[in-house]
This record gives sequence, C-alpha cells and structure tokens, in this order.
Amino acid sequence: MTENGEDIRSHPPVAARLGGAVHDNRLSKAPLVDANHTARHPHGARDGEATVNPYQPRPPSVPKLSKMGKNGDTEETLRARRLRNSQESLSDPTETGSSTDSLKEDQRVPGPGEFVLGGAGTLRSGQGSTVVGPLAGLPPGSPVFRGRGHSLSDYEGTQPNDQSEQRVRSSKVRLSPVQPTGPLPVLEKSFAAASLRTANRMDQDLGLDYGVLARGGAGTRLHRNLSDSRLLENMASDSASVNSMRSTFSVLNPIRPQDVRNRSFLEGSVLGSGALLGAEELNRYFPDRRLGVYIATWNMQGEKGLPNNLDDLLLPTDSEFAQDFYVIGVQEGCPDRREWEVRLQETLGPYYVMLYAAAHGVLYLTVFVRRDLIWFCSEVEHATVTTRIISQIKTKGAVGVGFTFFGTSFLFITSHFTSGDAKVYERILDYNKIIEALALPKGLPDTNPYRSLASDVTTRYDEVFWFGDFNFRLSKERSAVEAILNRQDDPDMTRLLQHDQLSKEMKDGSIFKGFQEASIHFLPTYKFDIGCDVYDTTSKQRTPSYTDRILFRSRQVDDIRVVKYSSCSSLKTSDHRPVVGVFQVKLRPGRDNIPLGAGQFDRGLYLEGIRRRITRELKRREVMKRREVMKSQSSSSTICSIS
Repeated sequence: MTENGEDIRSHPPVAARLGGAVHDNRLSKAPLVDANHTARHPHGARDGEATVNPYQPRPPSVPKLSKMGKNGDTEETLRARRLRNSQESLSDPTETGSSTDSLKEDQRVPGPGEFVLGGAGTLRSGQGSTVVGPLAGLPPGSPVFRGRGHSLSDYEGTQPNDQSEQRVRSSKVRLSPVQPTGPLPVLEKSFAAASLRTANRMDQDLGLDYGVLARGGAGTRLHRNLSDSRLLENMASDSASVNSMRSTFSVLNPIRPQDVRNRSFLEGSVLGSGALLGAEELNRYFPDRRLGVYIATWNMQGEKGLPNNLDDLLLPTDSEFAQDFYVIGVQEGCPDRREWEVRLQETLGPYYVMLYAAAHGVLYLTVFVRRDLIWFCSEVEHATVTTRIISQIKTKGAVGVGFTFFGTSFLFITSHFTSGDAKVYERILDYNKIIEALALPKGLPDTNPYRSLASDVTTRYDEVFWFGDFNFRLSKERSAVEAILNRQDDPDMTRLLQHDQLSKEMKDGSIFKGFQEASIHFLPTYKFDIGCDVYDTTSKQRTPSYTDRILFRSRQVDDIRVVKYSSCSSLKTSDHRPVVGVFQVKLRPGRDNIPLGAGQFDRGLYLEGIRRRITRELKRREVMKRREVMKSQSSSSTICSIS
C-alpha cells in the first residue's frame, strides 16, 4: 500500500521503482520483469524477439541502427539520458564513497538475517554461512537491495510472495565495504617501491655512499659536480632524490620536481634563485669560478694536405686535463675549410661540439665548447675586417667572434698582419683599423658599458684573446740570431726578445694597448723548411722570428691566468709552427638580459666527426689484428736443420 491507500500491485512501474533505487522521482530505464521472468522493453516488447532471462550471461548483441521510440526519441537519446542519470547518481554523496573506505577493516559482525559482501563475490550471513553465486540467487527478503528513502520494514512489506516476482533488476546497488583478507602491511619510512630499491642498488666498487657523505658534515666535499653543499643536505633528507640519483648511476646532482617547478631556468637573473646563468648554477659547474680556455694559432701556408693526426695540436700529452673551450685560429688556411673543421671535430671527439665557425677569406676561426656547457652560452656573433687596399682580396685582415658565457663576455680575434721585416708601421695601421672597424657586439648587451670605448672593440668585452700571424720580426742579423739559438744556457729566450719588434711596440704603447703576453720559452716559429726543423735555407735566408703570438687582456686585473704557452714542433707541414696557450679565466654570474643560444651547434659536423672516429678505430683494430696473425704465423714456422 502507498501513502494514498492505493494498492501498490496495481502500479507495476512503482513496484519496480521500489525494488530498485529511487532517483529524483524518475522511472528507472532498466527493462521490467513480469511474473513469467520475461524481460519487457520500457516501451513494449519487440515483435519476433525471444524472451530472455536478463540474469543469464550472454554475448553482447550486434549494434543496430537507430530507431524511433514511441515518443520520437532515438536510441542515442535514450542512451544519453541513461548516462546522465548514472552520472547524477555518482555525484550523489550518499551513493559514492572514498576509495580508501574499502581498505578499512570492518569490525562489525553482521547480525542475524544480514548479509555483507565478501571476497570473490560471496555473501556472508550473520550465522556465518556463505552463499556463493549471482545476486539473483539470494533468498527472498534479502536486505542487500534497498530502496533509498524506505525502511527495511517498508521494503519487506512491498515484496511479493512469489519468488519470481522479486527478481527485478535494480539500477542502484548499495554494497558494504569490501573487507581485506588480512592485515595491511606496515608502510616503511622510505616510500620507494621494493623493485625500485632493488634496481637502485649501486655497485660496491664505485665506493660512493651518498648518505654517509651527506652526514659527514660541512667539511665533506664531493666531486666537482656535487659541490653544492646545500643541495646535498636537502638530498640527504629526501630519499626520493637519492633513489633518483642512484637509479641513473650518475654523479650529477639530482633534480627534484620542486626545483624544476620553482627555478627560473629561462631567465639569467643574477638575483633569481636557481637562475640558469645565476650564481647558484655557476657555482654548481665551476666552484672555483675558473674556466679553462685552449687557444691555438697556426699559419698553414695554404697547404692542401692536412696532417694525419691533430692530437699533438689540440691534445698534447703534457696536459693532465682537457679544457672547456677550444678556440683555433688559422691563417692561410687549407682550401677545404669544411674538411679542416671536420678534422678538428674528429680529434676532439664526442665530448665537444662546434659552437661557431667564421671565416674571412683564408682566415678561419673555430670555437669548440664542451657539450654540457652549451646551455650557458649566449647567441654568437662575428665580424670581419680586411686590411688590404682592395677589399676583395681577403688574405690579410681579421675575423672576430664574440659571445657571453654565464655573465662573462668573450671576444676571440685571429688576424694576419702585413708581412715584411721593415713594415712595422704598416702592421700598426692594421691593428688600429681592426679595433675601430670590427663591428662587435651587435645585439649582445655590454656587460660593463661604462668601461667601453667606441673606438676600440677590445674594451667592450670582459675577456679578449687576440692571436694570429702578426708578422713582427727580430731586428737582428740572422747569424747573430743563430748564435743565440745554438746556446742552450738561455731557455727563456730573453736575449732574442730584446730584439723583438712586437715587444718593443707594446712597451711604447703604440699597439695592443692593455694587452699582455706570457713569457716565451720556445724557439721562433718562423721560418722553417717544410718537413724538417731547419730554418729557411732558400736564397732569401729569412731571420727566425716570433711571428705567431697569443695576446690577452681583461677588464679586471688577474682575471686571466696563464697555464701554458708553447709551440707545437711536431706539425711540420707548413713553414710556421703552431703556437698554443692554456688559460684560466674568471667567470661571473649572468643577468636576465642575455639572449641564450638555446644549445645550438653544428650537428652535421658533429655526426661526421664521430663517424670518422669510428672508422679510424675500426681500421686500427684491423691492422692490429693482422699484425698479431702475422706474428703468430712467423713464430709457429720453424726451420729444421740436419747436422
């Protein structure tokens, strides 16, 4: 009976609604079931369809074309309504619950006649019996299906006596929380998974225990890449960061997600915490704030044939470590400039990439940077100046490349001055023209504009390296020079440099103002007979001289320290010997007005250089294998003699 006194059995839809869950006084869209267990469509049964038990498992039916219902609604519209109703039901707080509720142990014991859902689809009764099977097999009066808003007594009062009549599909099912089969495992302090911890075990031979190092105190210092003590302290209290670092088997600093969220990587603000070019990042990569720069200058005399090996030029055996920058300037370069650059890349290998290359006729300037440092370089600019009367002839002049690394601006210039023993004044004119006409910087900001001069490009950069064939000679007869060279008790060449034109002009202040040069302890680099260590034996009998030089200047005193200044005597394909220099340069943090280069480099050159290295290594191994085979054959063959 309803509240109005009407017989509830006279309203089948209402009975069906009470058997299921009531939702906003709307009829359930599930098929109705009559007393004969026949599923009826809400709008009537279709002709020719067999009656099927709705609780009998069956394969999905083949999709059918949309048909119009009685009210003109298509099946798509009906499905949309059902979906909307189900979504509204899920949004009801009384119908939904937290996923964590299923993990709580239900200590309540079901009372008599009550059932709760157990594991594997079973029902546990208050008497301890377990009923296995579908929900349709529940006994009459089971309180598992309850209509919302009705008490249990009301629900039982509306149940028909016939067991078949109570098999009504319910669209809303309220189930008790699933009880766990056993107690939940105790969570460890380290929330890393066991599989991750197993994968993160480091080899014992590495000898690195980051937890011990972090607890060692402020005096403990790691590798250069782990020099940030503050980051190490945070890492020690964050097991996830340690596991992330160990999982990569790297000595690089771990990066936490919170750091990636907060750090302004795209800005170079010196005040911003974690800025890409700021003090924190600079100290991370350069704790001493010193950069290693390798400079090489060589007059190649235009020879087409290149040396078979450039290791002695770029990677001398007397150097313990390779440097961060490799800058190579060439005068009278080989005709195939690209081949020269590929050979440089092949020699330096995969650790370095070519940041930039510029040329002015046969003047080549190439800058290589360590691969992991290209992100801290700004955009690169270059400019050229010719000192010839006819500008189309580009054999004499200069080419300059400028960029900013962190907050320190660099300018590299290679040049070729006028030749001739007595043409000192012409060489001074070449210098003055270059510093006035070299149009740099173009778009890069000046890091210290108050100390810049419009008439001198070298004053507009923090660190300047000028190298090349300056063609300054020794103002002394050849016989006297050879007599000094034959004496072995004067390795610093002081007596020779007393007659050096460039040293004299620099002391007078007429050229290279503000520049310095390291002490010279090597033999004059000009002029040799090709292929040997003998000075010019031609009819001109040129006097040996220090024509190839490397000079430097900085805005701040002692920003540049000289580590090495020497010549490479093993390369004898030209009448000049290359001159190399190693320097340590002071770095400063950058600001947010520096346009970054975004890690650009010559990728094609890089790949070609690596391919050649692989080919060379394979050939070397093949040659070694052949030698071993020949050696084994020769040792195995013996000559028997009969006495």
